[in-house]
Amino acid sequence: MSQAQDTFRNRVRAFAEKEIAPRAADIDCDNDFPADLWKKMGDAGLHGLTVSHEYGGSDQGYLAHTIAMEEISRASGAIGLSYAAHSNLCLDNLYRYANRSQRENYLPRLCGGEWVGALAMSEPGAGSDVIGSMSCHAEQIDDHWIANGTKTWITNGPDADVLIVYMRTAAIEAGSKSVTAFLVEKGMPGFHTEDRMDKLGMRGSNTGSLIFKDCLIPEENVLGEVNDGVSILMHGLDAERLVLAGGPVGLMQAALDLVLPFMHERKQFGQPIGNFELMQARLANMYTALQASRAYTYDVARRFDHSRALRKDTTGCLMFASEHAVQVALDAIQILGARGYMNESPAGRLLRDAKVYEIGGGTNEIRHILIGRELFAETDMQQDTEFIARHA
Repeated sequence: MSQAQDTFRNRVRAFAEKEIAPRAADIDCDNDFPADLWKKMGDAGLHGLTVSHEYGGSDQGYLAHTIAMEEISRASGAIGLSYAAHSNLCLDNLYRYANRSQRENYLPRLCGGEWVGALAMSEPGAGSDVIGSMSCHAEQIDDHWIANGTKTWITNGPDADVLIVYMRTAAIEAGSKSVTAFLVEKGMPGFHTEDRMDKLGMRGSNTGSLIFKDCLIPEENVLGEVNDGVSILMHGLDAERLVLAGGPVGLMQAALDLVLPFMHERKQFGQPIGNFELMQARLANMYTALQASRAYTYDVARRFDHSRALRKDTTGCLMFASEHAVQVALDAIQILGARGYMNESPAGRLLRDAKVYEIGGGTNEIRHILIGRELFAETDMQQDTEFIARHA
């Protein structure tokens, strides 16, 4: 870590400890995102970390973005998830693929926190097979598109002022050339959202459905090229998985923050429970899981900043961190004992929040398949190259 990155981490941590951590329990209980945090995060320069100064960002890159995600999630997993949906899924994708007019229209308000952003892929019948099963569709008529269908489980959906929405715009037989990305604004005719969902975890990260019924989307709100939405989606997933990996890393750190003082304070048989080897072993497992996840994620982020990260690694760091975050949260509950099982303890919230990272952004089952497929393809290509070299 450079001195500048350490300084940035400390600044984000100070913000999170002051503005987010004291409210985390209430956010979870009320299941509502405090609207004032969007502007406060904007004023703190936390939005637009991968966006150029020209449009209100700070152009610090994906490692900085991952660090911010980690520290915000350390204070509240729910705030971290909504932050990522705004600053990465919407803001970063919009910056990468929007034309100049779209950038000038949306980015300054999103970077400043005046507007909230979201991204919509999933549907009631389209999850892991989001392209093949997509039924939400749009048809071009004159200078508008008419959209119909439903998107669901959309983080920030109930609050968003602008959303990147993927819709089918050509016959399914066209495969990857059958989907278009649109910029949909709150208040467009024929578009409305449903009330936020009552989730197991990430409560306060407002999630809901988007309903399109003959929704009028202007032609200039196409993001990128017509029928080229899949390429935007796939490139965006790489950045999404990387930045999201900061979430479980932050939750693991929060679990350690919780149990370390307890192991000194809690005494049994005349001594702190931290003196017992079983407790030390469990603590060691928590610590090494955190450090391994953080090191892997940071390494991928550095390579991503230099366009050297591969899809298997952006996928791998989230898969690895999410699996370990669930176990670390369970370990924290075990160390805390009965106290950890009570809802007054944040330990249960950490477990509930960690679980979503094994599901969202592509399930861990899909991540295993993707990584294995890429490794197999790479080795096959390598063998072909070696064969050609030997027989040239």
